[in-house]
Amino acid sequence: MASESETTAVSTITSATVDDGGAHESKRELGSGAATSPGVGQEEDEEMIGPGPAPAKQRKKRPLQFEQAFLDALPSAAMYEKSYMHRDVVTHVAVSPADFFITGSADGHLKFWKKKPVGIEFAKHFRSHLSPIEGLAVSVDGLLCCTISSDRSVKIYDVVNYDMMFMMRLPFVPGAIEWVHREGDVKPKLAVSDRNTPFVHIYDTHSGSNDPIISKEIHAGPVKVMRYNHVHDVVISADARGLLEYWSPSTLNFPDQEVRFRLKTDTNLFEIVKCKTSVSAIEVSNDGSQFAVTSPDRRIRVFWFKTGKLRRVYDESLEVAQDLQRSDVPLYHLEAIDFGRRMAVEKEIEKTENVPQPNAVFDESCNFLIYATLLGIKIVNLHTNKVSRILGKVENNERFLKIALYQGDKGNKKVRKIPSVAANVNDSKEPLSDPTLLCCAFKKHRIYLFSRREPEEPEDATKGRDVFNEKPPPEELLSVSDLGKTATTSLPDNLVLHTSMGDIHLRLYPEECPKTVENFTTHCRNGYYDNLIFHRVIKGFMIQTGDPLGDGTGGQSIWGSEFEDEFHKSLRHDRPFTLSMANAGSNTNGSQFFITTVATPWLDNKHTVFGRVVKGMDVVQQIEKVKTDKNDKPYQDVKILNVTVPKT
Repeated sequence: MASESETTAVSTITSATVDDGGAHESKRELGSGAATSPGVGQEEDEEMIGPGPAPAKQRKKRPLQFEQAFLDALPSAAMYEKSYMHRDVVTHVAVSPADFFITGSADGHLKFWKKKPVGIEFAKHFRSHLSPIEGLAVSVDGLLCCTISSDRSVKIYDVVNYDMMFMMRLPFVPGAIEWVHREGDVKPKLAVSDRNTPFVHIYDTHSGSNDPIISKEIHAGPVKVMRYNHVHDVVISADARGLLEYWSPSTLNFPDQEVRFRLKTDTNLFEIVKCKTSVSAIEVSNDGSQFAVTSPDRRIRVFWFKTGKLRRVYDESLEVAQDLQRSDVPLYHLEAIDFGRRMAVEKEIEKTENVPQPNAVFDESCNFLIYATLLGIKIVNLHTNKVSRILGKVENNERFLKIALYQGDKGNKKVRKIPSVAANVNDSKEPLSDPTLLCCAFKKHRIYLFSRREPEEPEDATKGRDVFNEKPPPEELLSVSDLGKTATTSLPDNLVLHTSMGDIHLRLYPEECPKTVENFTTHCRNGYYDNLIFHRVIKGFMIQTGDPLGDGTGGQSIWGSEFEDEFHKSLRHDRPFTLSMANAGSNTNGSQFFITTVATPWLDNKHTVFGRVVKGMDVVQQIEKVKTDKNDKPYQDVKILNVTVPKT
């Protein structure tokens, strides 16, 4: 029999918040008749004469039994522990119960990662499609994975053996994809929707045929999202208008025996249409009793599956975020500058096409809902309606979007059904599992892993939490720190010279030479060096540029006059590929600079060393080898095309 909370429609938008004394639930009424108003002839500020009625007893919320045990089986670190790279922006993440993580990117590449007792390791890399991956689905048992793209193909993979099993050619452009068979079924069935028509097609992937075994129009328009409820063998789907439908994958008909309603008017399944929004993602709880819907209106709606009634609606709109920021509640408060920057990112997300659709996932106990917001990743207790913890709040450079949760072997019923053991420890106090949250972020080429461990701080900064397993894009390369030294100034500590012979990546020393670095980077930002030639090249010595006249006699500083030298005992001309200022004597620095190709110790305390080449040494050597005239000027111009300077 359905519980009272399951059969009662939710009539409020709730947002779990906390104050200094604990957590409370803030509500905003949906209906206009919810607020009470004074009766006829009654003044709003009129005081009651005589004794008043007894105050209504507030109903106490029962705490969630074994709540801490369930929380101990979830990630808890404030910062992500590790991140790994794709070659392009990551758009899809999924977790297989067979202990694999699967990630896809905008360049059509698919990566398999094997879950280890602690952390993950790379397993296999596929070029799944020539165009962006537009759908990624993993079967209930975790043994099969598939991807779709606008190239009208479906790629099917064996997850455990990380091998491509089969490729299907479709006569239509696919819109959504989902595995629709239970664990142990002989025929693994795959549902594929048509992006341009209301048809949904079911395929037997073991038959090797490109023909569907059954097809039907489920919605009035194209199906945008599908999610399979394996407990009840029912698919929940949504079209572009936000209409939700239930249907059996065997008959594509309404599953009368699996639900407790006959008409959708008896449910809240029209709620999304009423709010004039659509469906971004659907996630089903492990026990099949509820499902969560995320929408572009930034609300997360949790429905009871059997009744179609709303259980919770969480409002994560920008207006609510601003209200929370003004409330100064410690859990939600950010520095004003940080909050403003995050709001700007949110508005950029709204304007950007093909952004990974955010989702909200349930934990294994089905008591907690996890989803990403501009503040971080919230873990909300659905029973008490409180935010239990926020992950990644301090990660102000990443806006996490799509997430996937790993909590160990889903078949381990002992962990799920005996919460006292779910405290994630055994008799020897060793972890039973390594709960991990897999995330992708807005315009990032990386996947991020949250666990119960904070990131380590190695002595070698090149071996930090951000693993460079792929060639980094220029914008990420520019954000790499000073290889162990953190700059305390607002000046850039690295940049890239784009020359006609290739790129030269420079590391700068703003702490040791602040005025020199300020002059150099400001000139770079202003385009002062654009199209200037290397006017003096001496093989076995150095290459020199920075003169707008091109003859070694011109150039000035950003202040319009010469400035002083900045010698530092740790910065010497003791190695090749040293970046140094050219001058005509002591304290006569302007705009010209040079890069050495050998050690030049005789220049120490005569020229200011303010940087080193960290990448592109081969480009420097190529420039050094060009043919020159008797004045050391190359016969063929070698130019600085432009300079990329990171934002500070």
